[in-house]
Amino acid sequence: MANPQSNLDELMKDPKAAGLLKNKALLQSLMQSPDTQRLMELLSQNAGDGLNTAAAKGDTGALLGMVRQVMQSSEGARLVQNISQAVPKEKK
Repeated sequence: MANPQSNLDELMKDPKAAGLLKNKALLQSLMQSPDTQRLMELLSQNAGDGLNTAAAKGDTGALLGMVRQVMQSSEGARLVQNISQAVPKEKK
């Protein structure tokens, strides 16, 4: 079983992910947004217990697969796009 801490360590190596994880106010805002809440509802409807299992195991591959599946619907794609646009772009 994968260790969630090791996945966090991997995320922290990505500058964009690390920046987001360090910005607690933005992260909190994203987590509480209506788009994120609806996306979580869609993921739960489509994946059922698989979502909780993958999250508990830190199985990012399975989680990404679930998000891709939800994104095949127009609503899911719109939600992911809205959430993505809410994240500040990296300055060059």
